[in-house]
Amino acid sequence: MAVARRLAGLGADLFVTSWTAHDREQPWGADPGGMDAVLAELATAAASSAGSAGPVARRVEHLAADFLDPDAPAQVMGAAVEAFGHVDVLVCNHARSSAGGLGELTAAELDASFAVNTRAVLLLVQAFAAQHDGRPGGRAVLFTSGQHLGPMPGELAYATSKGALVEITASLADTLADRGITVNTVNPGPTDTAYVDQAMRQRVAGMFPAGRWGTPDDAARLVAWLCSDDAAWVTGQVINSEGGFRRFR
Repeated sequence: MAVARRLAGLGADLFVTSWTAHDREQPWGADPGGMDAVLAELATAAASSAGSAGPVARRVEHLAADFLDPDAPAQVMGAAVEAFGHVDVLVCNHARSSAGGLGELTAAELDASFAVNTRAVLLLVQAFAAQHDGRPGGRAVLFTSGQHLGPMPGELAYATSKGALVEITASLADTLADRGITVNTVNPGPTDTAYVDQAMRQRVAGMFPAGRWGTPDDAARLVAWLCSDDAAWVTGQVINSEGGFRRFR
């Protein structure tokens, strides 16, 4: 939501995806009001930017997409191209959450985490590049979660699947550099999206110099910059935007 609002503020048309069936299975549940409420808020943000003196965001489109389906990335990009004619920016901030240490690992969960968190991202980038016509300003922004900076023994399937994006960033950037597309990966660090209890919130907040978790808008500001002309000379980077998080305290 925060990323979409920021991009709307830059004047971007928005094509967003969701899969609330996964969210409902998590302890934090789906968004209150479901996707209808999310889309209504985004439409308001787009209308607000359109009424300003700055860039104008015109449309918000949506598609429910289960990235366990290997055909879903192509379907998403096809629908976005049908809606807008050309896609300039791809932000892959979807994720399958998966708790479990070494003793709890299953082949099924490893496969599902890889399918959503790794395979779907690569196929989305592939489909994005295929429709991109080489105009300046192509941007792909991926998301990881700090697995390359410290251990996550209680989320091994998740850590493996998201950590792979760190290692592939430079290769994707090199592949797409001649197409006018930059590729960067953002690690936003621990971000408070209301998925933890109060005890965990307080404990982790003490590991930040600012005494608070990251917020969705902290990450969104960085994504918006990476999608702007100001970041045209930045590609192949994994950017750790963690507010000085002291993970080993």
